[in-house]
Amino acid sequence: RLPQFGHLFSSDAYSAGYYSYLWSEVMDADTWKAFEETGDVWSPAVAAKMREHILSNGNIIDRADAYRAFRGRDPDVNALLEVRGFPTTPTPRRR
Repeated sequence: RLPQFGHLFSSDAYSAGYYSYLWSEVMDADTWKAFEETGDVWSPAVAAKMREHILSNGNIIDRADAYRAFRGRDPDVNALLEVRGFPTTPTPRRR
């Protein structure tokens, strides 16, 4: 029997929930990449920036705005593709 994901599309609610799981993985992978890009995965500067813009805000500001303040851009889906071993291409930046 081939793998199936029929249950994923059985209702709008479940598929929307599944999308949110994937999007959180994108944000996780891209956040990790912020640390890797410094050459020090324990970078105090990146950790402080993450704390200031994401962790300390709780739910006061929109998550997307908080992430943009942290990274200076939207999350990059290529980060998750890299984690999962897929080839990536540069993401064009919006102006």
